Amino acid sequence: MSATAEKGACLICNSKLVYKTAAYEAKCSGCGKILLTNCECEQGHYICDECHSSKSLPVIYYYCSNSKKQDPFSIACEIMDNPAIHMHGPENHVLIGSALLAAFYNCGGSINLTDSLGIMRQRGSQLPGSICGLWGNCGAGVSAGIFMSIITQSTPMSTESWGLCNLMTSECLKSIARPGGPRCCKRNGFLAIQTAVSFIAEHLNIKMELAENMECHYSQSNTECLKDRCPFFCAESGDL
Repeated sequence: MSATAEKGACLICNSKLVYKTAAYEAKCSGCGKILLTNCECEQGHYICDECHSSKSLPVIYYYCSNSKKQDPFSIACEIMDNPAIHMHGPENHVLIGSALLAAFYNCGGSINLTDSLGIMRQRGSQLPGSICGLWGNCGAGVSAGIFMSIITQSTPMSTESWGLCNLMTSECLKSIARPGGPRCCKRNGFLAIQTAVSFIAEHLNIKMELAENMECHYSQSNTECLKDRCPFFCAESGDL
């Protein structure tokens, strides 16, 4: 199901998702595994993170491996337009950092892009869905922090780069928090990209491109869209 069809967010029946503060066991409607979750749809369907992202992750890797663009926002939007990418979901925790890696590399960043995208997929896939509200730690902001860790080859024992990685994440989370909720994986991702581009220019002196007018064309797929409260809202993208 493409992002443009996912108004209800349930990948099985398109009905509304219901979140609970306490985790409970549920059977995934995709693979049948019984796992802990905080979310099912109104009809009782639950999709685990692995099933949710299974078709998305190869698409993200393919686009970022082959893109020659220097604008991570443009790369991210091109990926998001693919029907395998859902409106919301944990695949965005890989997508944002991957788009930044591709743009960084295309701007002269000294990394092995293939290896870096593999590391991004491995680390980003460990971030569960819904952590923006359950952990107070949006995966898009953490994805930018992972990107920073990869390009600086940071570890827990690093000094300056350790600080830069955590500062990148904190700056992204601050930008993401300002508009308030409910969550939107597109808005949060765009804010993380916008913040990361400025951060890299300031601290690493590599200037990635960024569209002057960053507009979102996915609002018609998000019933919780903030509309005019979102810095990327485009009224021409469709009525909610």
